[in-house]
Amino acid sequence: MKKQVIQDWRDIEQKESTILVLGYFDGIHKGHQQLFQRARQLADQSGLQVALLTFPESPQLAFSRFRPDLLLHLSSSELREELLEQAGVDLLYLQDFTSEFGSLTGQEFLDTYVASLKAQKLVVGFDYHFGCDRQGAQLLASSFPGQVEIVPSYDLDGKKVSSTRIRAALAQGQVEEVSQLLGRPYQTCGIVVHGDARGRTIGYPTANLAPLDRLHMPADGVYVVDVHEGNRVYRGMASVGKNVTFEGDELRFEVNIFDFAADIYGHRLKIDWLARLRDMVKFSSVQALIEQLEDDKNRAQDWKERD
Repeated sequence: MKKQVIQDWRDIEQKESTILVLGYFDGIHKGHQQLFQRARQLADQSGLQVALLTFPESPQLAFSRFRPDLLLHLSSSELREELLEQAGVDLLYLQDFTSEFGSLTGQEFLDTYVASLKAQKLVVGFDYHFGCDRQGAQLLASSFPGQVEIVPSYDLDGKKVSSTRIRAALAQGQVEEVSQLLGRPYQTCGIVVHGDARGRTIGYPTANLAPLDRLHMPADGVYVVDVHEGNRVYRGMASVGKNVTFEGDELRFEVNIFDFAADIYGHRLKIDWLARLRDMVKFSSVQALIEQLEDDKNRAQDWKERD
């Protein structure tokens, strides 16, 4: 996949016609995958390349009062680009969603960006809007001279698959539902840093992780995870939240990696969130905590993805 970061439409260097996909696509969930699958089909039928014009950050930053959560994502930029390439995107154009970009009318957007990208056919989601005059996907057909493919909603369990639904599920710790919506486990990344080293004293050493990407984290709790370290994947259990049993008041992200004993400070770990085991609980004694951790470990080792 070829990537070009542009400031505006004048930077676009596209000589051949394309199947152009438009949208933000945070997370590349199952609904997004349907859209890219259709674009790939059209491209293969017509001998064209799939081009995508999208944004590294949420367009809401240009319109809404700032909230820190607007900077959070459902996939790292690295993973997002890997997923886009796997989905069949040949040409990726990235542009910041600025006030200048947002001030274009729908027709101006078509006359500048879409024309410069040599779009022969457009592929958009059913809820896509463009231009400061909020043109809807249905109106593209009357404004764009080529073919317009509007991909309908993709539903799961009777509800639309969307980034909003995924964020809500993460906020509830429902990582199994998130995996179903994404079509893969939800993944975050962290670097191993020094902590209290208390886990070693009770037989459950943990890698303390400092998150490296601006990603949404699951709700506080204990989870079954797969840990990517180097070229290997290990089962483990992760905890997110305050260590209330030891009167901790700092938010911690820790993972106990099964059958693993190497010194990995400074290493980057990718964490696949598989299932929620329980809430964070304050235990009456260290022994009670150890007994619970043993049960957590057994359940994590036995966990298997449902068909």
